[in-house]
Amino acid sequence: MDSDTLQVFQSELTCSICMNCFLDPVTIDCGHSFCRPCLSLCWEEGQTPRSCPECRGISERRNFKTNTALKRLASLSRQARAAHDHSSEEQICVTHQEAKGLFCEADQTLLCGSCSEHPEHAAHSHSPIHRAAEESREKLLKRMGSLWKIREEMKIIVNQEAKKSRSFKHYVALRKKMITAEYQKMLLLLREEEQLHLEALDREAKEICEQLEGSVFRMTQYRASLKEMYRELTGICCKPDGELTDLAEMQKPQPVNPELTCWPVTGILDMLNNFRVDNLLSQTMTIHHMSLSEDDDDASVMFRDEHHGASRQPQIVESAVSWGAQAFSSGRHYWELDVTQSSSWILGICKDILITDTTISVYSEEACILFTKKVNNHYSLFTNAPPYIQYVKRPLGRIGVFLDYDNGTVSFYDVCRGSLIYSFLPSPFTFPLKPFLCLRIP
Repeated sequence: MDSDTLQVFQSELTCSICMNCFLDPVTIDCGHSFCRPCLSLCWEEGQTPRSCPECRGISERRNFKTNTALKRLASLSRQARAAHDHSSEEQICVTHQEAKGLFCEADQTLLCGSCSEHPEHAAHSHSPIHRAAEESREKLLKRMGSLWKIREEMKIIVNQEAKKSRSFKHYVALRKKMITAEYQKMLLLLREEEQLHLEALDREAKEICEQLEGSVFRMTQYRASLKEMYRELTGICCKPDGELTDLAEMQKPQPVNPELTCWPVTGILDMLNNFRVDNLLSQTMTIHHMSLSEDDDDASVMFRDEHHGASRQPQIVESAVSWGAQAFSSGRHYWELDVTQSSSWILGICKDILITDTTISVYSEEACILFTKKVNNHYSLFTNAPPYIQYVKRPLGRIGVFLDYDNGTVSFYDVCRGSLIYSFLPSPFTFPLKPFLCLRIP
């Protein structure tokens, strides 16, 4: 075949997309043929409907069978081109000046006939270049087919993921509304509970205030009656012996001990447990002496090792003092302390200092303390800075302590009742704080 005929023959077997000889050719509805890979890539842009790259005719089908006749002709065309190119310098063996017409599969190199008989290659399998090339091309086409199939599968998965992404974003937006509504519902419930709590507190406080006012009135009357009785007794003492008589005893009115009901706050302990720190005081238990001054104007607590001798403070008692192994200088922390076994105790937080042989003022601004003190044979709750007596039931079980360092607040909770005992007003902390607990040993 002369070069002109070969050129015309090859032009008819050229893909108009890649301008190369057909590779796995397919013929579409309009009759034009293209390499399958070229057409697949061309139509990958997703144009709908798909059109012919040459005549722009619409193709209804998507999958086409290989045009086997055109594929064989394309193979013959490549073979003819290869035979024509044998004369090029790249295809001539430098050693034997022969055309390299064989392919060594073992070494993946082109050989001439003489080189193939050389001992170095004689034991290897050799095949004509065009056959080796077509076999290699078929392997590549098969692999390309597999890749394209996987790619089509991935397209489905990508679409599913994109749909899932849109669905997920919609769900997140919906869930935000759900969460907002849930918290609004909780706020509404808590507002209602807060209102009921405040109303109950007002009623109870009013009743107790009336009791206290009544008690003051009765005691005032009783005091006035005592004065009158004293005057009568003075007059009786001056009478003759035969006229002396005894006055009837008057019943002494008893003082009122005001005590408010501890109303539970819904969900408060569940919220606090998100910041829970366990085993907070387990590493520093030691035995000390404790004394709590009865002077309300200058109350103090002394922690002192036993071998240091007698305390200068009154009412020395054996006590167990436990200090936190760590000091807090940021964040939110919640812990619970058990006061079941003691009627006299002190707990809270204070400035991170060494406590051996140290006196800490209960009313110091460097501490936030809750403690019990016996007043008129009755244990009452007290807090410090400023000093307040707490007119609520004394906890008999566990006490929760919540430190919000960054907001400068400390709160105490009755765990058994799920109620607030006392919350210190916000005041910025400027030093590390260490928790502690002091229990009088029974």
